Amino acid sequence: MSHFNLIDEPWIPVRFPDGKRTELGIRDTLLRAYAIADIEDPSPLVVAALHRFLLALLYRALEGPTDIDQAKVLFRDGLPQEKVSAYLDAWRDRFWLFDETYPFGQVPSFEPKYWRAWTALAAEHNADNAKVLFDHIPVEAAGSITPAVATRWMLATQTFSVSCGRSELSHTGTSPSATAAMVVPVGHCLQDTLLLSLVPQDREVIAADQPLWEQLPESVARLKASFQRHCTGLADRYTWRIRAIRFEANPQNRISRLALASGVGCRSLDDVDPMLAYRMDDKKGRRPLQVRDRGIWRDFDSLLPDSTCLAPQVMTHTARLTAMDHTRFPRAIVVLGQANNKAKIEFWRMERFTLPRALVGERSIRAEIHDLLAEAETTQAALWTACSFFARNLLGRGERTPDKKEIRTVIEHMAVIPLYWSLLEAAFHKLLRDFTPERSVEEIRLIWFRSLRDAFQAAWNHQRATVSSGNAWAIRALIKAEKPIGVKLKELTEEIRNLTPQQEEI
Repeated sequence: MSHFNLIDEPWIPVRFPDGKRTELGIRDTLLRAYAIADIEDPSPLVVAALHRFLLALLYRALEGPTDIDQAKVLFRDGLPQEKVSAYLDAWRDRFWLFDETYPFGQVPSFEPKYWRAWTALAAEHNADNAKVLFDHIPVEAAGSITPAVATRWMLATQTFSVSCGRSELSHTGTSPSATAAMVVPVGHCLQDTLLLSLVPQDREVIAADQPLWEQLPESVARLKASFQRHCTGLADRYTWRIRAIRFEANPQNRISRLALASGVGCRSLDDVDPMLAYRMDDKKGRRPLQVRDRGIWRDFDSLLPDSTCLAPQVMTHTARLTAMDHTRFPRAIVVLGQANNKAKIEFWRMERFTLPRALVGERSIRAEIHDLLAEAETTQAALWTACSFFARNLLGRGERTPDKKEIRTVIEHMAVIPLYWSLLEAAFHKLLRDFTPERSVEEIRLIWFRSLRDAFQAAWNHQRATVSSGNAWAIRALIKAEKPIGVKLKELTEEIRNLTPQQEEI
């Protein structure tokens, strides 16, 4: 018997402008999107997957947009509720989470050799081949989860699964955009957030597009034969079945066990994903921007549109839509994703940024921010040189020349470089708020160079304080390392003096 229909049952976590949090079904989420502030979940991976799922629904329900004019009309008038409701009614039978024929997102014919604990579904929890720090749920006795939680994690699994060698079916690799940083412009309500990311597609592509629920579930025999295909469009890409999943419900309609194996291989991994930023690799060409432990902010310029067309298409689309209504300029942009080492997930994160209001003007904001971040890297290089001098003299003690590996190890254990970037990150977020059309390039550079000097001095002063109570060799090594610090401070001070208005100097 069919039960838990995702269109009506509450399972999507949302927050309203007054701070109230609740869960809604698909229909209420889309039809009340104008009154909802955000989708919220403790997992950034779930948040990203839910946005992509709702965008896929809208592409199919609206059969568009197919050009910027349609997108502008949608942005002006809002989501056509009758059209959305009609689509959901037409496909209602494909949204039962538990159903003998079409269980949502699942392969009903999949009878696994071994049932797995529900924890295998979520990167945040322990699986049988990966342990998560601070997660104390025992795999052998993990208990059960609600259908709502299971659905959210199923979507996240399909969006972010990375290649691994174990599967009782075939080996189909990684989800189309699993290891990239995903960008979501955050509007003043969920409706705006979705419309800002609803990038126009070609009319013929949209007509042929098929998301997960419009397709027939693949047979186990086909999956065992390493079935692969190309994406039919963005709705298909955003809901790709990279894993074959089947839930087992207990008498209380909760889920404690599931079948999980490889699913459908994707032959369109190199297609452009509108939510991703790209960079040019000398050997591999266009590659998605990855989530790295150094933080997305140091690559923030990659998120902003320019003539290279490497920025996320959702950002270009946002700039075009809000140019007609500045009052609906995004509250922020959110970057979500995970970092992996082959099949091992190292971390996942969500970073939130103020979007510079100067983006809607005629200035080349991407080039300006790129130059500012390049100055930060150059300043850090001077700190690295000083740390290298310190490490070399501390290790050598005037008697030998230490090798590069020894020097690097000492530098990596020093707090100088991490402290510098930590201080500068806070300054960068403040700078983004100051980046308005009214401020000139010179004003922005002055603010930034002052921040560079402050972070540079504070980081090295910390090293001085650390060494001041050390032995004579450490103090001697510190003195010998001061030269590049003095040179760089002089350069920064001179640049600040050149940028400072005359009346301010007086």
